[in-house]
Amino acid sequence: MPSVRAAGHELHYEWIGEAKRGAPVLVFLHEGLGSIGQWRDFPSRVAAATGCRALVYERYGYGQSDILEEPRRSVRFMHDEALQSLPEMLSSLGIENPVLIGHSDGASIALIYAGAGHPVRALAVMAPHVFIEPVCISSIEEAARKFETTDLPARLGRYHRDARRTFYGWADVWRDPEFEAWDIRNDYLPGIRCPVLALQGREDEYGTMAQLDEIADRVKGPCELVKLERCGHSPFRDRPEETLASIAGFIARS
Repeated sequence: MPSVRAAGHELHYEWIGEAKRGAPVLVFLHEGLGSIGQWRDFPSRVAAATGCRALVYERYGYGQSDILEEPRRSVRFMHDEALQSLPEMLSSLGIENPVLIGHSDGASIALIYAGAGHPVRALAVMAPHVFIEPVCISSIEEAARKFETTDLPARLGRYHRDARRTFYGWADVWRDPEFEAWDIRNDYLPGIRCPVLALQGREDEYGTMAQLDEIADRVKGPCELVKLERCGHSPFRDRPEETLASIAGFIARS
């Protein structure tokens, strides 16, 4: 698997499909415990449905990218990814004006990137975080309990070089009391002028529909919301057909 250096770290990535004249590049940004493999076949299906080339990659501390070195991440880790690592990676790979498709933390990174004024053709964000809700923190506490009492370390170990460092690099920063003030509604959402599609499951254990409603109220470009029934935090796994149809249709219109 090839790698690219961004913000001082080697990041593994994979291309799907071939570039086509006039078609945007789709860039997939994974969730807080995600990796290339955990997307399953979803990027390939989106690429096939849209006729676009897709890039999937693993952020620092995830998958086969460099293992997290710091004792803990900064509470601004999503800002760092959006404002430092992602621009460097896209520049190194020659990607301009992409469609960003993000899930959870990856969705928030996409929103920050676009809201900071970086060129983006469109955003499709699944289960995004734009401010912190108590339900999210309690679900992360439950995830930490499962990490110590179930086979979750072994399951994560199939995808990540150091599952423990990956897990606690994510969980500890979310449980940091300073993180309760994390909020991108005023600083970044009003700067988004490209088309936005925001999807979330009504049974999402990490956030309520207030996340989507805040996006719709604050972005300056056209915004579509999809609120999925019988769906938790991962629309592309829980409701794959509806999610694929929504994203493919949105990209065709954007």
